[in-house]
Amino acid sequence: MIKVSVYYPNEEDKNFNIDYYANTHMPLVRERLESFGLGRIEVEKGISDADPSAPPRFVAIGTLYFDTVDNVHEGFKTHGRELIGDVPNFTDITPQFLISEVVE
Repeated sequence: MIKVSVYYPNEEDKNFNIDYYANTHMPLVRERLESFGLGRIEVEKGISDADPSAPPRFVAIGTLYFDTVDNVHEGFKTHGRELIGDVPNFTDITPQFLISEVVE
């Protein structure tokens, strides 16, 4: 299983609309990438750091699960420009990506 993690760092004076992300952007992601082997989607909202008095390192993390890495790349080649183009509708944070293989 291939996991695509999208991290949104908690940066000062930056905005993130979790409602738009969860209820508009991620359904768009599902619609565009399901035919490329997208299975499960997760949306996480950061609430704390390991130090309970510190803010979370990330305001949000989106996780997409695919069957193969080739499908990830084909899906994003086909729809990546549109999906990245939607980012300014919910944040001014530059997302960080990690594509990994789930080994256990």
